[in-house]
Amino acid sequence: MGEETTATPKIKTRKPKQRACDEKDEKGKLCAGHLKRWYDYPKEVAEVIGLKAEIYRCEFCKTLYRPDPRQQPQSYTLRN
Repeated sequence: MGEETTATPKIKTRKPKQRACDEKDEKGKLCAGHLKRWYDYPKEVAEVIGLKAEIYRCEFCKTLYRPDPRQQPQSYTLRN
């Protein structure tokens, strides 16, 4: 119960102003879970995305999303 999988997670890039997951399951049903900022990710994920990266995770299917490169970071500490 509540265990995280150690498999490499699926990583997508957020679309401009995207707030909900657009991943579809094997039946074609849209997930539509809220994308939440993920701060405390495990070492396995940090190896893939980098340390202190701005990353978002779907609350339901756990798909990871990188920020849209055309937008400023949401965190003021990451803005240049």
